[in-house]
Amino acid sequence: MLESNTHLKEQIMSHVSEKITYIDSDTKDGILSIELLDNAFPLIQFLKEKQNFHFLTDLCGMHYPDQPNYKFAVVYHLHNWLENRRIRIKCLIKNEPKIESIVSLFESANWQERETYDFYGIEFINHPDLRRILNMDEMESFP
Repeated sequence: MLESNTHLKEQIMSHVSEKITYIDSDTKDGILSIELLDNAFPLIQFLKEKQNFHFLTDLCGMHYPDQPNYKFAVVYHLHNWLENRRIRIKCLIKNEPKIESIVSLFESANWQERETYDFYGIEFINHPDLRRILNMDEMESFP
């Protein structure tokens, strides 16, 4: 698994290296972990279209209130069923809490992005229906 991750790391670095701040395999479970800045859409599109990561397992937000360089992140977990490989992508959001939606790549991201918006206030640009999903519409803040 780790050998195949080495090849995948090389391909990812050649595709989006300028945005990547961290890339390595977790030796415990063999999941390739990537951190990048601001926009994960090009990388996720590459992984889906060229590397067979056709299943979005999870998408969630993270808040870093004490971090000076970024306050939010969105974490994606993708699965390549053909090779039984998984990948974790953490996209650090440096400025305003906005990031490109991946609903056009994975329809299942729709509700996951809405939940992340509802709880963290992260706006997903080009989302087809970005509105609260669990909290009241009248709520003015984000938990």
